Amino acid sequence: MTALRDLRGLVVIDEIQRKPELFPILRVLADRTPLPAKFLILESASPRLIRRSSESLAGRVETIAMGGFSLVEVGVSAVAQHWLRGGFPLSFLAPSEQASSVWRKDFVQTFLERDLPQLGVRLSVTTMLRFWTMLAHYHGQIWNAAEPARSLGVSEPTVRRYLDLLEGLFLVRQLLPWHTNLKKRQVKSPKIYFRDSGLLHYLLGIRSNLELESHPKLGASWEGYAIEEIFKAVQPDQAYFWATHNGAELDLFIIKNGRKFGVECKRVDAPRLTSSMRIALDDLELDHLAVIYPGDRRYPLADRITAIPLQTLADPQQSTLFPSFDSATLRSG
Repeated sequence: MTALRDLRGLVVIDEIQRKPELFPILRVLADRTPLPAKFLILESASPRLIRRSSESLAGRVETIAMGGFSLVEVGVSAVAQHWLRGGFPLSFLAPSEQASSVWRKDFVQTFLERDLPQLGVRLSVTTMLRFWTMLAHYHGQIWNAAEPARSLGVSEPTVRRYLDLLEGLFLVRQLLPWHTNLKKRQVKSPKIYFRDSGLLHYLLGIRSNLELESHPKLGASWEGYAIEEIFKAVQPDQAYFWATHNGAELDLFIIKNGRKFGVECKRVDAPRLTSSMRIALDDLELDHLAVIYPGDRRYPLADRITAIPLQTLADPQQSTLFPSFDSATLRSG
């Protein structure tokens, strides 16, 4: 209190999860009238994982989630490096692939040995590393807690708690399924994606673009990378995936400003219209469906279905995913 109460203007407190006892003090300082200072709090975990944050600052804080470098920031010429190394600045900017891999190795080790215990998580480093590595093989797939639970010798609720923990630390995204009142049987388990492609590749043992191009998870890695860049560009109000037990599916179902959009990610030279796309367009009543692919030409596949190059997301002035409703409009609301 003595150190903070007389400060004026913008006050930045970094890595606040290491000092959760500051939250009751910040509550008092935030309630002053007039307010002499604003506090920018940086932390590596969601507020729900830091108990005192949610208890002390309810109604007094706005939470903004920030990722690593986006494709807009690094530019389309760096897309291969960005995909391989991920968006953590020191990983992306490393002088070599080896140096980038070493940085990610150190990050994983530090995270397990220091960051988790500081958050009050008491888990074996070996167990958590095994789970994290298993999770890398689930990237882009529908989650099934039974298999990792058997492998680790723990219960399914315990494995789900591990997964929720990694999501709360912004390392993993659980993309929930969209449910409607359709008569079709629909998938009800979430899909798992690593939020940083560089960490995914490290845990999969991928160290170079050559290894990435020949890896069995190539397609899933590219899909997850594209989805994360779409999240950064569009900032949807709600986002889901959709799948039925009859085989129809949609990689990403976005709701923004009351409108519905679909996204399919295809790592092919020239995507074609599929019956699954038509079913999703009609059953979900989409305004438009964008098929993201790694080419360089935009072209229509059908009415309200367009093939769009991933590199479109690298230009904030041209990042039009959906006709008459571009990403700038989506972002601004």
